Amino acid sequence: MANQKDLCVHYDNCGGCSIQHLDYNEQLKEKKQSLLETFKAAELDIDKFEKLIESPQIFEYRNNMEFSFGDLKKGGKLQLGMHPRGKRYDVVTVDNCLLVDQDFRKILSTIIDYCREHDFKKYHIKLREGFLRNLVIRKGINTGEVIANLITTSQRDHDFSPLLKRINKLDLKGELVGFIQTINDNFSDQVVCDEMIVYQGRKYFYDQLLDKKFKIDSLSFFQTNTLGAEVLYAEAKKYLDNPLEKTIYDLYCGAGSISQSIADNAAKIYGIDIDQAAIKRAQENAELNNVANTEYIAGDVLEKIEVLTDKADLIIIDPPRPGINPKALNKIASIKAKEILYISCNPKSLARDIKELKLHNYKLEKFKAVDMFPHTRHLEVISLLKKD
Repeated sequence: MANQKDLCVHYDNCGGCSIQHLDYNEQLKEKKQSLLETFKAAELDIDKFEKLIESPQIFEYRNNMEFSFGDLKKGGKLQLGMHPRGKRYDVVTVDNCLLVDQDFRKILSTIIDYCREHDFKKYHIKLREGFLRNLVIRKGINTGEVIANLITTSQRDHDFSPLLKRINKLDLKGELVGFIQTINDNFSDQVVCDEMIVYQGRKYFYDQLLDKKFKIDSLSFFQTNTLGAEVLYAEAKKYLDNPLEKTIYDLYCGAGSISQSIADNAAKIYGIDIDQAAIKRAQENAELNNVANTEYIAGDVLEKIEVLTDKADLIIIDPPRPGINPKALNKIASIKAKEILYISCNPKSLARDIKELKLHNYKLEKFKAVDMFPHTRHLEVISLLKKD
């Protein structure tokens, strides 16, 4: 359990964790209380709550980190890491972060040393000047595959082969399967790929969830806590009657990991996601995992759900943090599926959407939570709704 002596050396300055100072049992208590208060405020039946399940690991659990380049003062030493709490434009180097394992820390340290030696400048989002933007490191926790993606602008031309040689000399627990440079000249903070240079290996990696294997792009969504995701999916599966002979809509499906993990024997799975790259991966993962009877569609759920002619028996929803667009929610409800399995990383938007679904005669049968994000205030919630 977390206590004062376990605190990360960056905790006071870094905004990545917000409640690491609390004993882990205390963190769970606070999260449960907050969840129930949120549901109660939305006039939902909190007696339907079952349990909050702890994360299998509370340190070194993340499989994905997006670090930022920046500084702590104007013209100061180049930093690579996280934003301090409440300081969007400052960055503190987190080369001893406890949310990731030693492979992340070693690669980060090597890259920041190299960039300081070459006097590279951070990208200044207001001035739209500079070279370095982000570093994304991802790791297959169950496969050991590591991929590093350095995000820069096109304002400087540099061959990163010497940096790659240094990284290849590191004593990693996993295996570096890809080193990439992504050119991003977008004016926003969002990582956008204008061009990709693969210096070594590939731009994707593999990880495993339960008995399924998934191909994941360096910039695509995947649950950040692999071992926690296995718990999440196993618990979600307990809410499903045998999917055999059922038609399932997997909305906001990403790379298809949820439905392929918990409903692989369904009569038919239709997946919809706005991210074309994710849809491509979902199709590949279905083949990889021998999950037949799948059809994946790229586009907005609001529009593409109307294309489907087979009526859904079960709808699985795992939307982004803001929840579901109200118009899309009405469309989903109009399908009149017997059951909705709604998984969310944001209890507030989940409670709001469940309250709206009540107006369409969907009743909250039960819900539970999995702590996928130790030392932060976030958690994942699994809810089952049935048509009344």
